[in-house]
Amino acid sequence: MANTIVPTMIDSLINIAIRAAIEAGTAIMDVYATDFAIELKSDKSPLTLADQRAHSIIAEYLEKTNLPILSEEGADIPFHERKDWISFWLVDPLDGTKEFINRNGDFTVNIALIEDSRSIAGVVYAPVPDLLYFALPLYGAFRVDGSYLKQEPFPSFSDILENSSRLPVMLNSEDYVIVASRSHQNEETSNLIQQISASRGKVTFLSKGSSLKFCAVAEGSADYYPRLGPTMEWDTAAGHAIALHAKCQVFNPETSEAIIYNKESLLNPFFIVERQ
Repeated sequence: MANTIVPTMIDSLINIAIRAAIEAGTAIMDVYATDFAIELKSDKSPLTLADQRAHSIIAEYLEKTNLPILSEEGADIPFHERKDWISFWLVDPLDGTKEFINRNGDFTVNIALIEDSRSIAGVVYAPVPDLLYFALPLYGAFRVDGSYLKQEPFPSFSDILENSSRLPVMLNSEDYVIVASRSHQNEETSNLIQQISASRGKVTFLSKGSSLKFCAVAEGSADYYPRLGPTMEWDTAAGHAIALHAKCQVFNPETSEAIIYNKESLLNPFFIVERQ
């Protein structure tokens, strides 16, 4: 059973996660620049060398924290083994593999810290725009230029904070902006967007992939992100933490309840992310 995390430890844990995300993103971009091969996993979802390299790098860093790790590329840990975990890392080494394959830049590295089934802290790194988002209790949610994080020695957490922008960094005052998936649009989502457009009047649609949709609402470039389609826990946990610490709501539209993690089934319910 994992121990409960002392709040004063979280900044050092997130500093490790930030470094892991940056190094994983660098490895992903090395593969991105090549004519990479594509495999299919047992569920028919795509897998590339970038996914595998990112997973190895992140695991190497996070293992030093002595917290369990649940990753998309190692998701076969049975529930009877993980059900008693109090605190653990939830990781998607490459969120948006389809975007990676299509070379549109909308892919991320996601690392979340889970405690008592809640996503309490998270790191999302987008290698193409070279932007990293992070959030944790007592501090809030932030965005930092990835180039700053590629110096040696790696900056301390306090230095990273000093060079970061607190979220939201912008708030739209005119149009109501809805962000949704590039690759997973469905009829339910389209119908909901039409309903909101009818009630809100002037609505702008923003299309993004991966956990960048959470980050768009967190930073203020979007107001609303509906996900009425399947996602897995590792897809959402890091972005969820960033949205929450940026004063956004993340909830199940059918029950109005919060999204929780480390369920027996790692499939998420439908959810909405909305600026308060």
